[in-house]
Amino acid sequence: MQALVALDRALLRGCLTDRLQGKSLVRTAQATYDPSLGRGWAPQRRKIDHVPSPKLWVEMEFLDYSHNLWLVAASLSVSLVGAFTGFSLTRGIASQPIASRKLSVTLAAIALGGGIWSMHFVAMLGLQLPIPIYYDAMITLGSALIAILMVGGALLLLHFYPRSRARLTAAGVIIGLGIVAMHYLGMSGLQLCRAVYTPPGVIFALVAACGLSVAAIWVAYGQRRPRNILLGTMAFGLAVFVVHFAAILGTRFVTVPTVQEIGPVIGNEVLALGVLISSFVLCGAFLLTGVTFLAPAGSGAHGAAVGPSEPLAEPIEAAPLLHRIPYEQNGQTHFIDARDVAFLRAEGHYTLLYAGESKHFCTWSITEAERRLSPGPFLKVHRSYLVNPDHVAHFERRKDNGLCHFQLGGQDVTTPVSRSRLAVLREALGL
Repeated sequence: MQALVALDRALLRGCLTDRLQGKSLVRTAQATYDPSLGRGWAPQRRKIDHVPSPKLWVEMEFLDYSHNLWLVAASLSVSLVGAFTGFSLTRGIASQPIASRKLSVTLAAIALGGGIWSMHFVAMLGLQLPIPIYYDAMITLGSALIAILMVGGALLLLHFYPRSRARLTAAGVIIGLGIVAMHYLGMSGLQLCRAVYTPPGVIFALVAACGLSVAAIWVAYGQRRPRNILLGTMAFGLAVFVVHFAAILGTRFVTVPTVQEIGPVIGNEVLALGVLISSFVLCGAFLLTGVTFLAPAGSGAHGAAVGPSEPLAEPIEAAPLLHRIPYEQNGQTHFIDARDVAFLRAEGHYTLLYAGESKHFCTWSITEAERRLSPGPFLKVHRSYLVNPDHVAHFERRKDNGLCHFQLGGQDVTTPVSRSRLAVLREALGL
């Protein structure tokens, strides 16, 4: 028995010189007592399922790695393209019907989440290790789904609820958590190579992701103007880029002897093909949204250049009506500058124009007024009211609706805002 104990101790000391592979150490003893042989000795394999001492981590051999700088630059470009596409798709959707708004939010979530995923794996293609790298296809696709769902949840919060500081911050935190979850889930799909993390590295990546994402959302959604969209694109794209490489900085890589896949295993070649396809889709969407971004809807000059027959007819008919509204007074028809009108109120089959101290009778119905003045400075905030946001003195939010206050002739005049139109008006007011 004493001989067996001494042999076990010698075996354990021999394990310390072996390479650590996962959480198991395997070593062949020189000789182990076999009861079936009486006093004889026979070779036998021994397996230690637990690391005997934390000092064994010192024996772990980390792999050296570097990055292809061209692919690093490409990953940043993909991140910026995805950010611009997503933010551009959500610009001005508050005025769309609910079904169209849902579709726009879905496409934006795919663009932003797909941009996060594509950036990560373009950067991983640029990771150069001394061993071949393989990925679990199921985990890799699951990481893309996580990014899209988290970003989609944040966009739903931003576009289907009144925006406040708390909601902007919450949306940024959700996106930051989505970036981190996508990164570490994607890294867990590595095969024949395992990522080893340090707590400070994980904490730094988490804080950086949430902080930078909150900053990007505040910039992009503080005011929905082209300048904010561009600045938000820069902030969001850099956030995804910085978080990835900050997390890689706190990561070490070791080899593992076996493949532990959930789904089929893919190599860098197949991954490169998938990333290339997603990048092509993002670039195509980027070009389409870029054209819309540079040439906003309602510009008659561009339409006239493409097809002079129909597009020319619309601006000629609508241009005068965008500036003047007819009204009746003393049996005569007069005109008033649309920019001087604070709001229009339905009066049966006609409308009343409120401008300063004056109130005028217009023969248009509220539906005809909406059609003739669109696109223009007026918003329909209620079935009986069209308001000019430039004349709103202040806005009052109530439980299920709101009120617009106007200062007309030294008096406070209010118009109701229905619940379904709150988001449209708040975006026009920059709230």
